[in-house]
Amino acid sequence: MSVDEDSRREDALIAGEYALGLLEGEELLAVRGRVANEPAFAAQVAWWEKELANLADGFAGAEPGAHVWERIAAEIGTSEAPPSADVVDLTPRLRRWQWTAALTSAAAAVLAAIMIFGPSTTAPTPAATDTPQIAAAEPLYAQVPIGDTGLRLDVTYVPKSETMVIAAIGLTPDGIHDHELWLVPADGSPLQSLGVVDPGAVHSMPLPKEIARNLGDGVGLLLTVEPLGGKPEGEDAGPVVAEGTFAQV
Repeated sequence: MSVDEDSRREDALIAGEYALGLLEGEELLAVRGRVANEPAFAAQVAWWEKELANLADGFAGAEPGAHVWERIAAEIGTSEAPPSADVVDLTPRLRRWQWTAALTSAAAAVLAAIMIFGPSTTAPTPAATDTPQIAAAEPLYAQVPIGDTGLRLDVTYVPKSETMVIAAIGLTPDGIHDHELWLVPADGSPLQSLGVVDPGAVHSMPLPKEIARNLGDGVGLLLTVEPLGGKPEGEDAGPVVAEGTFAQV
């Protein structure tokens, strides 16, 4: 793969993260500058915004059930649901969590397509369906639901580029623990670490061949709770809190 191809794909991911609202601080300011001064990059951002808006149109609104408030009340040590004023404050946030969890899976599929065929460095030309092309080698996709929270990880593997995209939108760090993602090889060999999850972010990474060769339809994933920084060397992995299975897209 050429340097230019790598650069185009990196720009495509940055444009997607910007459109999803995932960038902060200096990184956000830098990308805003590129949008203002680089027409080709601005066109990529516009393409993402259009695609994500179309995806969002397909999700109906969701109201949090009574069990949500009961769980919140239990966490704060009271037997009653919060007063109506607090409900008004919390409801938009809960709706946003549910919306982003649903959108993440669709966005991850679009990210997978971009990782195979990144948009050109010029403004995209609308096609009849305006749908990105998918390579013949089909990506693998897995959802890893986080308990009964309605949140999940969305994991996509693109064979052609040997790249994995892990979307953890909606998750937030607790400052005490990290979560580590593990591949469960089908041959029964030891778990292989895919790294510590980055809460609230969409992260892409190349996979070493010793991990990539174990990926396939039906291969499992585990999520464990670890100390900050991930599993300490020489110690067993922490408790499993979620799991999922890869399937071909």
